[in-house]
Parts: sequence; structure tokens; C-alpha cells
Amino acid sequence: MTPASPLRLYRFQLSGHSHRAELLISLLRLPVTLIDVNLGEKAQKDPAFLARNAFGQVPVLEDGSVTIADSNAILVYLASRYDERRRWLPTDVASAAQVQRWLSAAAGPLVSGPAAARLVGLFNAGHDLSRAHRIADELFRVMDAHLIERDFFTGSSPTIADVALYTYTAHAPEGHISLAPYRQIRGWLDRMTRLDGFVAMARSEPKHGSISR
Repeated sequence: MTPASPLRLYRFQLSGHSHRAELLISLLRLPVTLIDVNLGEKAQKDPAFLARNAFGQVPVLEDGSVTIADSNAILVYLASRYDERRRWLPTDVASAAQVQRWLSAAAGPLVSGPAAARLVGLFNAGHDLSRAHRIADELFRVMDAHLIERDFFTGSSPTIADVALYTYTAHAPEGHISLAPYRQIRGWLDRMTRLDGFVAMARSEPKHGSISR
């Protein structure tokens, strides 16, 4: 199934949350118009944008008359509507629960750990870098151990759980977090980049903060 007209994705190019949505759209080979939102000029707080997402955050997806805000909600919507084989969001209860487990990790410790550290490294945001590094290390240890016996987070095939976890993990070095200790994670990241339809987010060099290890 393909949309009747191209999807419209409101994004910020350096936002890992935006990239999650853009990545799945590309993996599903869906037509899309990418609309950049200038966060530096607070465009996400304009009334027109707030009408799409009252929280004033990117990304936002428009699919005809349907508007979806929140990156994980967008992943669920796209996988449910446009993946007829339900490879990206399985319908069996046990598998769906496992996907949700990792979506929660992507919305929780991945954001307060690697994503927060990246905001410090790139934008000098007011997060506690040491705390973000501790959270990242705890999360990455769990992720690394989980991947010892599987190629992707819920088994042998990727799901939206992998899409949700990918970007901020891959870009953790932008928050001065080395991925060298996490062999299984590095292997998984490589497998993700080799998926048909993979699209990367531009990499940046950290200008603020300090290297943790």
C-alpha cells in the first residue's frame, strides 16, 4: 500500500527523533515531502505549527487528513498502515510487547542518556553531561548484552524498535560517548546501515563538553 499523495514530514535535520520517522519512511519506500522547521528561530512555536502539535516539537507527519505527532507514534502509524506484511510491527502479542519494551527505552533512557549528551556536545544545552553518560552506559550495557544472541532487538529481523533506537545510538559519539566498548551494538548498527532503503542522518562534530572515556 502507498499513500494517495506524498506524506508530509515536518522535521529538523539534526533531530534524531525526526530521523526515526524519515528512516522508516525510506525503508518502506513511501513518497514524502520533507519540510524543514527552523528550531533556531522557534518556528515550532508558531501558531500554525502548534495546530499540528500542541507540544511544539518535531517531527510531525501529515498523511492526507491525518496528522500524527511524536516520533514513536509516527513509527507505529506507518508500520500499521503501510506495511501490509507487518514485518516492522508484528501483530502477535508477544512480539508486539517486545517492540513496545524497546520503544519505551527509546523514549526514556535513550533520550535522557545519549540524546541529552549529544545536545550538550552539539548545542551546549544545559543537561548534566556526567549523568547523561551514566545513563547511556547503563543502557548500552543492557542493549549490548541483549544483542549477543540476536541480530536485531526482537529477533532475526528489524522492527520499528530498531528504527527507534538507531539514530541516537549511532550518534552517541556526538555527545562524547564512545561506542568502542559495545561490540554487539556496533555490529547491530552496521546491520542497520545495510538495510535496503537505509538513509543516514548527517554527522556532526561535538564542540562542547568533554570526552568521558
